[in-house]
Amino acid sequence: MGKINAIISGVGGYVPDYILTNEELSRMVDTSDEWIMARVGIKERHILTEEGLGTSYMARKAAKQLIQKTGVDPDTIDAVLLATTTPDYKFPTTSSVVIGKLGLKNAFSMDIQAACAGFMYAMDTAASMIRCGRCKKIIVIGADKMSSIADYTDRQTCVLFGDGAGAVLMEASEEEGIGATDAFFRTDGKGLPFLHLKAGGSVCPPSHFTVSHRLHYIYQEGRTVFRYAVTSMGDDVAEVMKRNGLTVDDVKWVIPHEANLRIIEAVAKRVDLPMEKVVVNIERYGNTSGATIPLAMWDNEPNMKKGDNVIFTAFGAGFAHGASYYKWAYDGDKVAKITK
Repeated sequence: MGKINAIISGVGGYVPDYILTNEELSRMVDTSDEWIMARVGIKERHILTEEGLGTSYMARKAAKQLIQKTGVDPDTIDAVLLATTTPDYKFPTTSSVVIGKLGLKNAFSMDIQAACAGFMYAMDTAASMIRCGRCKKIIVIGADKMSSIADYTDRQTCVLFGDGAGAVLMEASEEEGIGATDAFFRTDGKGLPFLHLKAGGSVCPPSHFTVSHRLHYIYQEGRTVFRYAVTSMGDDVAEVMKRNGLTVDDVKWVIPHEANLRIIEAVAKRVDLPMEKVVVNIERYGNTSGATIPLAMWDNEPNMKKGDNVIFTAFGAGFAHGASYYKWAYDGDKVAKITK
C-alpha cells in the first residue's frame, strides 16, 4: 500500500444570472467604468437578487454540478467543508443546509471562516483529513453572497464585490507525483482596524443604532489592505517556491484570490512571474471572497494538465494569508463541460 495523498479530481462552479455592470453602478454611486477599471480592473459582477436565497443556494448549485461532472456517488462523500464569510444564518452552519439540500446521507460538515483565505485553508484541512485516513472523499466549497454586506452608497467598496460559489472534490490517491504538496499559512492579527464588518457579532450585537448607522456593511481602508496584501501574498508564494525548489519556469499556474487586478499584478511582479501564468477572472466576477479561487479553477480547468505545478495564494481580513502548492491530477480538457 502506497502513501495516501489528497488530490483535486474535479471542479464545479456557479454564478447568479443577474450581472451588475459598471455602467449600472455609475447610476447608483459617483463612479464610472473608467474609474473602476483603472483602480480594480472589474467590469461586471454577478449578483444573487432572488429574495430568500443565500449562500447555501449557490454552494449547492456548485456542488451539484461538481457531482454531475465527476460522476461521484453522493453516498461516498465523507464530508463537506464550506468556506464562507456570509453564512445563511448565525447557526446552523451553511454547510449543513447544503448537505440537506443535496441529500448526502453519509457526510458530516463544517463551515470555515477565514475571510478571503477561507477556501485555501479549507482545502488544506480536507487534505489533512484525507492523508490521515479518516476520510476518502470530501467536497470543499467556497461561496459568498457579498452583495448582502456591500454598502451600495460607498463607491470605494461596493464596486469590488460579487456573488458566486465554487467547489472541488478532493479524494484519496496512492499515485505518486500528484496532489497536495505543501502549504504556508499565517495570520498576523493586525487587520481588524482596516477591514471588518463592525456590527452583528457578540461585541456589537444588532440594534436600531447599528442599523441606522450602517454598521452591518464592509468597512475597508483600501491603501493599507493593498499594501499588506501585495507583501503577504508575494512573500508567501516566494516561500512556497523556495521550500520546494521551484523556479518561475517550474510553475505552470498561480491562482490567486481575485481581490483587485492591481494587487494581482503587483504580486506577480514581486515574484518575477509573467502574467500569462496567473489565472485572472476578476473582470467578470469581481471579488467573491471565498469563491474566487475555486471560480478561477473552474474557468481555467480546460487549460490545466496532469502534473502541472499550481500555486494558490490568498489574503483576507484578519489578516489571514498564505500559499499552497498542488500538483494537478488530471487533464482538464477531458472533463465533460456541464454549466448548469
